Amino acid sequence: MNLILLAWKNIRHQWLDTLLGVLLLAFGLGTISMLILIEKQSSEQFNRNIKDIDMVLGAKGSPLQLILANVYHVDAPTGNIKIRDAKQVIYNPTVAMAIPLAYGDNFQQWRIVGTDSNYAQHYAMKLREGIAFKEEYDANIGADVAKATGLKLGDTFLSTHGLDQTENDEEHAHHHAYRVVGIFEKSGSVIDRLILTPVETIWHAHEDSEPASTETEESNDSTNSAPPMIKKGPMMMLRPAKAMAPSPNDNKEVTAYLIKSRMAMAQMILPNLIKETNMQLAFTAIEVNRLSQNFGLGMDTVKAVAWVIIGLSFFSIFISLFNSLKKRKYELALMRSMGASPFKVFALIITESLLLVSTGIIFSWLFSRIGLSILSHQLNNSFHYTMNVNDFSIQEVYLTIAALLFGVIAALVPAINAYKMDISKTLAHE
Repeated sequence: MNLILLAWKNIRHQWLDTLLGVLLLAFGLGTISMLILIEKQSSEQFNRNIKDIDMVLGAKGSPLQLILANVYHVDAPTGNIKIRDAKQVIYNPTVAMAIPLAYGDNFQQWRIVGTDSNYAQHYAMKLREGIAFKEEYDANIGADVAKATGLKLGDTFLSTHGLDQTENDEEHAHHHAYRVVGIFEKSGSVIDRLILTPVETIWHAHEDSEPASTETEESNDSTNSAPPMIKKGPMMMLRPAKAMAPSPNDNKEVTAYLIKSRMAMAQMILPNLIKETNMQLAFTAIEVNRLSQNFGLGMDTVKAVAWVIIGLSFFSIFISLFNSLKKRKYELALMRSMGASPFKVFALIITESLLLVSTGIIFSWLFSRIGLSILSHQLNNSFHYTMNVNDFSIQEVYLTIAALLFGVIAALVPAINAYKMDISKTLAHE
C-alpha cells in the first residue's frame, strides 16, 4: 500500500491527538514567517526612503521624530525653522544638496508637502500623467494618493489644516483649491503617499492665520522665489557670501531640509554652526540604526516566544506518535507478518510525522499572510503604509526545511522502536 496514503489514514483516525501539535507548529512557524517578511519589507522601505539623505535639519526636539516626520512622514514635525537661520547650514561648502520641506496640511489624511522639483528628482520619480508643478496650488500626487482618493488630472480639491483632520472639516479647512497637474508612477518610495506642491503654496495657505510682516509682504512680488537649495555637483554650489545675503524669504519658515553632505567632515562641522539656535541636525544613519535596534529587540523577543511554541509543537508531535505506536503495535506487527519490511514500518512513522509537519507548514503560511494582511490594513489606516502580503523571502524556505528536519527528528524514537519491534512477542501479547 502507498505509504503516504496509509500514513494519512492513520492520522485521520487519531486527528484529535495530533491537532494540538499541528496548530502549535502552524502558529509558531507562521509568527516567525510573518516577522521575517516584516523585517525584510521594513528594511527595504527604510533604505529606499533614506536614499542618500545624510542629515535632516529641523527644529529642536527628538532627532528620531525629526527623521520619522520628514523622511518617512509617519510622525508629527518637531516645529518650523526660519530660512535665515538655516542658511548657515545649507550653504556651507560641506553640503552638496539641501531640499526644503514645508507641511502641515492634508487632503483626506494624505499629507501635502511644499517643496521644489528636486525632491521628486532625488527619488527618480516619473510622471505617469501631466507635468511637474510650476505655479502655486499646482499639485503632483503620488500613485497611492491617486488610487485612494480617485483624483485625476485636472481635478481640484481643498486642503485641511493639520495632518490627521478628516475631509469636510470646515473649522480647519482652507478655501483655495489645489489643482492636480501631474500624477506620479508607482515607485515604492514615500512620495507615493504624498501630495507635492511648491513651497510658496504652504506659505500663502497659512498667511491668514499669521501676523503680517514686511518680509511676508515683500515675498509676494516678482522677486519671490523658492527657499534656497543646493544642487548636487561642485559646480552648482552657490558662493557663501552671495547666499548669505538678505533675501525676501529670509523670514519665511520651512519644516525641515533634507541634506546630503559633500564630505564626511560635515557631520563634525555643521552641528557646531547651530549650537545657539533652535535648530538641530539629525543624522539618518544613527537614528535609523537606533530605531532598528529597538525594533529588532522587540522582534527578537517575539521570535524567541515563537521558537518555544515550535519546540512545544514538535514535542507534542513526538508524544502523539509515541502514543500512537503503543496503540498500533498489534497492527504494525500484523503488517510485518504479512511481508512488510522493518524499513517500511520505520518509513511509515517518519511519513506520518512529515505529513503532520507539512500540514502545519501550509497553515503557517496562511496564518502569516493573514497576520500580514491585518497589519498592512492597520498601517494603511494610520500611516498610509502597506505591506506586500504576497511577498516571499528565501528565509522562509530555510525555515520550511528546518521544520521538516525537526519533524524527522521528532519521529526517530517511535520509528526506531517500530523498526526493532519483536513480531512474535507483540502478537503473543495481544
